[in-house]
Amino acid sequence: MKRLCVFCGANAGTRPEYGASARELSAALARRGLGLVYGGGNVGLMGMLADAMLHAGGEVIGVIPQHLVAREVAHRGVTRLHVVEDMHQRKAMMNELSDAFVALPGGFGTLEEFFEILTWSQLGIHRKPSGLLNVSGYYDDLLAMLDHAVTQGFLLPANRKLVIADTDADALVQRLASLCTASTEQDANAAGNFL
Repeated sequence: MKRLCVFCGANAGTRPEYGASARELSAALARRGLGLVYGGGNVGLMGMLADAMLHAGGEVIGVIPQHLVAREVAHRGVTRLHVVEDMHQRKAMMNELSDAFVALPGGFGTLEEFFEILTWSQLGIHRKPSGLLNVSGYYDDLLAMLDHAVTQGFLLPANRKLVIADTDADALVQRLASLCTASTEQDANAAGNFL
């Protein structure tokens, strides 16, 4: 794993733990020499995440649609800022630049981006792991909903396992890195079978 994509809120939320989790995730990435790909904003959890990563000397790549440059206050201090035409291009570029994905707390945008990239995994478009940083139980109800979808026959148990969840940023990054390594080894073995 070289870069982690993080989806998160353009708002800070009501609890200080949310901002603390963004800083902890940045620290976990910086300790491992991993780069950050994120939505390119300078506000809310996005801004906290990017600023903490930059403060730690890490690589920060922002991807933001043109129509959100002013609204989300594009972060001009990142390592690279890609301004794209629309949300579709944003998600495609984030996928292209990243080896794994994490959602911090956020609203509709965070959930939409996370679930689209997760759906791409379910459909076999990519084999990159996805995780939720479940800060102060923020995602408890969502995780319960996913379990409910399994019991009601709308989600296969194997696909439910595509969502990795942890309450600790460092542990979540380690789990995702391990899954990336395992996936790379499987790909290499599969390629070897065709030689």
